[in-house]
Amino acid sequence: MKPKTMIRIMVVDDHPALRRGMVALIQCDPNISIVFETGDGREAVAEYRNLQPDVVLMDLRLPGFSGVEAIMDIRKEFSNARIIIVTAYETDEDLYRAMRAGAQAYLLKDSSGDEILKTIRTVYNGGSYLPEKVAKLFSDRLKRENLNSREMALLDLLVKGSTDKEMAGALLLPETTVKFSLRELYSKLGVQDRTEAVVIALRRGIVHLE
Repeated sequence: MKPKTMIRIMVVDDHPALRRGMVALIQCDPNISIVFETGDGREAVAEYRNLQPDVVLMDLRLPGFSGVEAIMDIRKEFSNARIIIVTAYETDEDLYRAMRAGAQAYLLKDSSGDEILKTIRTVYNGGSYLPEKVAKLFSDRLKRENLNSREMALLDLLVKGSTDKEMAGALLLPETTVKFSLRELYSKLGVQDRTEAVVIALRRGIVHLE
């Protein structure tokens, strides 16, 4: 009988205990090996270049250099890179950004060991996977209009509690333009005022608290 191919894995997660747990889980499968683990997104990109693992398990929230940024850098050089997001976050905007960056699967950290191992094999063989709940979030997000760069800047300032006048000064815009752009932002988010906008933006993962 022909021996099974060993699947080489990189694990990227900045929480050491969670990373060790993921590594221990994966190593239960004799046909999967860990070639590198790190909690640093930039180091993950550099080591991917050196090792070119078969599959990367990538957390989203990494200090200084996010999982989405790491995916984009890896895929820029290696268009066939196979990457699975494994994260605690199920916000639709985080999901949207990860899949647009080039991830093939998106798992939550409370996924069962069997589901994680099955997803690794699926992605290794060229497939993709989203759990049913996550797939619904992604589908709903695709139906919504993207925010433009000005609206994203205004949203960041809203989260910081800036007034219209302060936003106008920060963005070098007339205050009337800020007021008009805020109305457009509220319309896209389906809200009525700045408080609702901040709540929805945080809930969906469009912006994050530092």
